[in-house]
Amino acid sequence: MLNVGMASSPKLDIDPIAPDAYPESLYDHHASVTPINGLPEDPAEIESQYREVGFVSVANAFTPEQVEGLLDALFKLTVRELPDKTQLQFEALAAGKIESMSPEERLDYVRKLMWFVDLDPRIEAMAYEPKLLRVVEHLLGAEAEMFQEMALLKPPGIGREKPWHQDHAYFNLPEGTHVVGVWIALDDTYPANGCMHFLPGGHREGPIPHFNRRDWQICDTEILKRDQAVATPIPAGGCLIFDGLVPHGTPQNTTNTRRRALQFHYVAKGTPRTTTEERMELFGSEGRNVSC
Repeated sequence: MLNVGMASSPKLDIDPIAPDAYPESLYDHHASVTPINGLPEDPAEIESQYREVGFVSVANAFTPEQVEGLLDALFKLTVRELPDKTQLQFEALAAGKIESMSPEERLDYVRKLMWFVDLDPRIEAMAYEPKLLRVVEHLLGAEAEMFQEMALLKPPGIGREKPWHQDHAYFNLPEGTHVVGVWIALDDTYPANGCMHFLPGGHREGPIPHFNRRDWQICDTEILKRDQAVATPIPAGGCLIFDGLVPHGTPQNTTNTRRRALQFHYVAKGTPRTTTEERMELFGSEGRNVSC
């Protein structure tokens, strides 16, 4: 039985990155992607699209009952005492006022949750959901290992932008490792509340230099000069399946609605890990005569 009480960490984890202005045109999009209906019984049906553009958008991947269970699980996790391994991070704008809030009020200041999948059976079941794993393993061509889990909550009005990036730039994995990301919408998502935006086909370029600017990110000017972004609005219960190298970002949530999502990353089971130094050789840029 869950002991639902206020998390008692002596030091609140506040996002060190304060919201900052960014060019609104970063998230101009020339198209909104229409999702397919449901996870395919035969994963080969989506393989060519995945390989070509780097992602697939799926509506009705999961049932309303599954979504409701996941939302309840996340709520219980964000208001209970958590193990040391689990990261619960609040938006920068929570600094100085979060301590006086009730658990329910704090909920709309939570930015992300990490390392929690085994703390609730409903979330663990989703990470290893058979229909989903069938697709992931087909794309990987191997048995899947889920190596990272996040809840990305982007609260109403203050959920900050996540600048354009490649997820692989955050992972200490060998060059050429195929990473499959799965992003599950727990609310209806659209551009104003921070839906995902992609650069179709960008994964085929390989690693792109990243910079420490508003976050660990691809340079704004690199994105603006391409002028090829697409938005991927999906309803609650939909998901995005994407290559770890496809560039993507999400604008700030400027609405009064929540935009909550789960994200899992998978590699082939047994994939070795590398060092941060080796990763920076691929994605780092500050010392490579590159400017931003």
